[in-house]
Amino acid sequence: MSSRRRFIEKFGQGATFSAIAFATPLDLFSQFNNTRNTNLKTFKIGIIGAENSHTAGFGKLFNIEKAFPGMEVKYVWGETKEFAKTAMEKGNIPEMVNDPNDMLGNIDGLIVDHRHGKFHLDPAIPFIEAGVPTFIDKPFCYRAKKGKDFLALARKHGTPVTSFSSIAHSYETFDIKEQVKSMGDINLVIRSGRVDLDSEYGGVFFYGAHTVQPLLYLFGDTVERVRVNENGNNSGANLIFKNGMLASLVFTTKKYGWQTFVETEEGIVELKSKLEEKKPPKNYADMVAMFKTGKEPRTHESIIHCVAVLEALEKSVVSGQWENVIPYNQI
Repeated sequence: MSSRRRFIEKFGQGATFSAIAFATPLDLFSQFNNTRNTNLKTFKIGIIGAENSHTAGFGKLFNIEKAFPGMEVKYVWGETKEFAKTAMEKGNIPEMVNDPNDMLGNIDGLIVDHRHGKFHLDPAIPFIEAGVPTFIDKPFCYRAKKGKDFLALARKHGTPVTSFSSIAHSYETFDIKEQVKSMGDINLVIRSGRVDLDSEYGGVFFYGAHTVQPLLYLFGDTVERVRVNENGNNSGANLIFKNGMLASLVFTTKKYGWQTFVETEEGIVELKSKLEEKKPPKNYADMVAMFKTGKEPRTHESIIHCVAVLEALEKSVVSGQWENVIPYNQI
């Protein structure tokens, strides 16, 4: 990983940013899937990071399946050349760069995709300063303060940026959100999902966004306190929302998957989407919409609140106590 460390050190010299965050949701326009429109200039995407299997997945989506005609993943930079070559082969990505900055001036959109969130923001700075629309895979970052400063810099340069969990940012989650509106007051939620507190890729940050972020989409960005209950592999956590709602998290280790239950007048009910699967999924569609239009599908406040919740959970792993989630205006 020495090449990654050298790159991060090169661009990690702390810049000082100012702060204002604003964003506007957007649905994908149908013309992005118009296969008859073949005269448009190809929209070129570059990816920083290839250790994660998602990178090859992006290549497959754009270059092989051609889910969004007229868009191509053109370049990839890997933490190692082996990672980059694997992504190129599996995702039909034509070019590898030795320095991410070699992509500056040659791409129309950027994806940053490391396994550890602490590597996400620094390499993206030259691109947001150049106005390149940027999607950063989950988790957005490793520290809320740094993330807020980064988004302020993006806003200063007028560069659209977004980030989300594919589990949260889905047609299924938005369908469940509509169902929840008709369920009345919900005071108790149980959610299970894979979390490895000892992960080398940031502990609770690695899979935690998939477990936490859907709850924020469903019930709001208002978590005030968290506590992790650690018992070896059998661990979990509690989240207290501003309205007093308790969400109990069960950290699973044996199976990859997520489930959510709520207590209603009829008893404990599992929240399930009633929609049939849609392709391409909403997370990809909204990322592409942002690349094309500059409209961000998620507020900066929402992005940072999820990071703040994960950061509080990380603190609770160490302290074994309740930890407060720092409000956005105090970060």
